[in-house]
Amino acid sequence: MNLSRKLLGQHLFEKLMKMTFYGHFVAGEDQEAIKPLIQRNHAFGVGSVLDYSVEEDLTPEEAERKEMDSCTSASEKKTGGAGHREKQYLAHRGFGDRRDKVISARTYFYADETKCDQHMETFLRCIEASGGSSEDSFSAIKLTALGRPQFLLQFSEVLMKWRKFFHQMAAEQGKAGLAVMETRLEVKKLQETLANLGIATKAESQHWFTGEDLGVSGTVDLLDWNSLIDNRTKLSKLLLVPNTKTGQLEPLLSHFTEEEDLQMKRMLQRMDVLATRALKLGVRLMVDAEQTYFQPAISRLTLEMQRKFNMEKAVIFNTFQCYLKEAYDNVTMDMELSRREGWHFGAKLVRGAYLEQERARAAQIGYEDPLNPTYEETNEMYQRCLDYVLEEIKYSQKVKVMVASHNEDTVKFTIRRMAELGIHPSENKVYFGQLLGMCDQITFPLGKRRKRA
Repeated sequence: MNLSRKLLGQHLFEKLMKMTFYGHFVAGEDQEAIKPLIQRNHAFGVGSVLDYSVEEDLTPEEAERKEMDSCTSASEKKTGGAGHREKQYLAHRGFGDRRDKVISARTYFYADETKCDQHMETFLRCIEASGGSSEDSFSAIKLTALGRPQFLLQFSEVLMKWRKFFHQMAAEQGKAGLAVMETRLEVKKLQETLANLGIATKAESQHWFTGEDLGVSGTVDLLDWNSLIDNRTKLSKLLLVPNTKTGQLEPLLSHFTEEEDLQMKRMLQRMDVLATRALKLGVRLMVDAEQTYFQPAISRLTLEMQRKFNMEKAVIFNTFQCYLKEAYDNVTMDMELSRREGWHFGAKLVRGAYLEQERARAAQIGYEDPLNPTYEETNEMYQRCLDYVLEEIKYSQKVKVMVASHNEDTVKFTIRRMAELGIHPSENKVYFGQLLGMCDQITFPLGKRRKRA
């Protein structure tokens, strides 16, 4: 790209680009340039999801170098090892260029905190442009653009280890294999196990389970367990994990440097700035899903934004990748938490953009493939998650969903289920999303149907 620009000059380069795929799939290069297209689409009942899709023109070697540097902590660089870290949640040089085998998702590589601030400002401009385009506007962000990915890797590993520990305790109580929201641990038995392992005395664990709702029924489920993690792991102790061998809560890393601690806090602050602006301008903010080694942290941080900003309406939408084996569990857990706490649930359902890369990484590094084995099973998972959300929409005023799919069968299934459940398009509870220029034969008939409704 840079070479073409040098050879042709900026003016000729831009003209030629607009005559290629750029002109077909890209709305425009700035806020003013996109307005005619947004207005034209709006006349056909088609809204807009503004997304900043520019990527750095890096060589694979440059991308790999940036990734390895930004995903490795200072203590790991100093000692030359990752200790007891899980290999799934470590950066691996062979997969350092996250653009490889990915077509429809843009990729950000961490440079420094200034660059993250620039990305935040760009996202803010997208939110402002969305707010001026229509009443039902969306904007999309990626968390890897807003901070050092090292934190996402580490926090994902912490969440995974605590969830694995919960299921280990469930197995010891004879409750292995139950659906995630049906798995409940008996508090007294759990306290005995924690004491035997040396993780907490009975007095300490008794204090853990004396919250207003936590454990009052004599049992705790995974949502209660996550609440326990909230109470035990404030920001300064965010990376503590249970070690059943030593019977201790141990730090994932030997220590955080002061700069790493600041970087972690700045990522959270940038997210807060974007969500606050979206709320003010009436824009729905969709947080994109990313690779599975980042995703637990991304989903959890998005959930925290929903708990704060979705009290009056669905401002923050989380993205659920239905090619994941655990997609249904993720949807049902977040939905149940929204019911318990009374906030609005917003979901974007996708199949997933990183399939080939994820499969290759799991096979080469040596951990369980997190994806459904076949395309058919992914389709079944998508319909299962979607049907669950649509059923909830029928009875709740606090649920909205974006069906992000280019699959005609999925769109037809959604329309049929909406009719069966009595969900009218005019209620604006179900949205459909396709990439610009990718499936106009689906997009515009849907827009016409919505406009007519």
